[in-house]
Amino acid sequence: MNSFLPTVAQLPEGHPVKVYYKESDLIQELLVELDKVNPVDDFQKYYNIFNQLTTIEKRFVRKENQLFPYLEKHGWEGPSQGMWSFHDNLRDQIRLLKTYNEEKNTSKIIENLPYLIEGIKRLLSIEDTRLFPNSMDLLTEEEWKEFYVGDEEIGWMLTEKPTPYPAIIEEKYIHPSEDFTKRDLSFSLDNTFHYDEGYMTPEQVNLLLRFLPVDITYVDENDKVIFYNRGDDRVFSRSKGIIGREVRFCHPPKSVNMVLRIVDEFKAGTKDVAEFWFNFKGRVIHIRYFAIRDNEKKYRGVIEMSQDITEIQKLEGQKRLLDWD
Repeated sequence: MNSFLPTVAQLPEGHPVKVYYKESDLIQELLVELDKVNPVDDFQKYYNIFNQLTTIEKRFVRKENQLFPYLEKHGWEGPSQGMWSFHDNLRDQIRLLKTYNEEKNTSKIIENLPYLIEGIKRLLSIEDTRLFPNSMDLLTEEEWKEFYVGDEEIGWMLTEKPTPYPAIIEEKYIHPSEDFTKRDLSFSLDNTFHYDEGYMTPEQVNLLLRFLPVDITYVDENDKVIFYNRGDDRVFSRSKGIIGREVRFCHPPKSVNMVLRIVDEFKAGTKDVAEFWFNFKGRVIHIRYFAIRDNEKKYRGVIEMSQDITEIQKLEGQKRLLDWD
C-alpha cells in the first residue's frame, strides 16, 4: 500500500491528494488499533476507535461530490459508479456494527468487524494504485486549486484543518502612514469631489461633519462666518442667520476683544492655535481656535472647535477591549 507515496511527497502542502494520503495514514493506524482491541475486554476503547473510524464518511462524501465530478468531466466515470458502490457497501457494514454497538453485542461485533477492516484496506489499495495516480494525470493544476472551499464545507477526518491550497498569502500589515499603494476604486466618482486624500460626495461630507463629536465654525479670511456643522448635541447653539455674519458679532461683548486678537495674531502669522476650557452648565467645555492656511501659507481663515470633554476627563488607566457583550 502507498506505492504512490513518493509522488505524493513532492506535492505542495495542502494539495487535495496529499490531504487524502494524510487521512490514509490515520485510517491505517485506526485499523491496526481496531484489529488489536478486544471489545469484550475493553468495549469503551473499541467503541472510541470505531467512532473515530466512522468519520471516514467525510472522505467518502468529498470523493463523491468533489473528486468524482472532475473525473467525469475528463471522461473517467468508473469511480462514480464502482467506487461509489464500494463506499455504500462499507456504509452498510458501519451501520450494522453501530446496531451491534448499541446492543453491546460483542460476539456479533467480533464476527463482523473483520469485513469492515478488510473492505477499507482494499479501498485504500485501489485508491493508491488507481484512483489517485489517474486523478493526478487527468486533473489540471487549476482544477486542484478549486477543491479547497468545497472540501472545507464537507470536512476532513484529520483533527487539524489542512493548509489551504493554494496557500493563502497573508498580507503583511502596513501602517496607514506607510501605505502608498495605488488601488483601483470600487465606487463611482460621479457627484464626488477629490480632497487631499480621497473622494466624497457632498452628502457624505455633510454627514461626516454632522456626526463629528465637536462643534465646528469656519470663519473665512474676510472674517465672515461661512459654515457651522449642525450636530444633534452642539455645545453652543447656532442658527443659519450667522452665515455671512462678521465674527465680531457672533460673540458676547465681554469676549469679542479676545476673539479679535486671536484673529489678528493668526493673520499676522505669529500664532496658530489658541485654546480654553471652562465649566458651562455643569459640563467641562474645551474650545480651540486653529489658523487655516493654504499651501503657500497664506491665511484663509480660522476654525473654532468646541467639545464637551466632561466624560473624557474621567478616563483613567486603559481600555483596550470591546465591552459590548
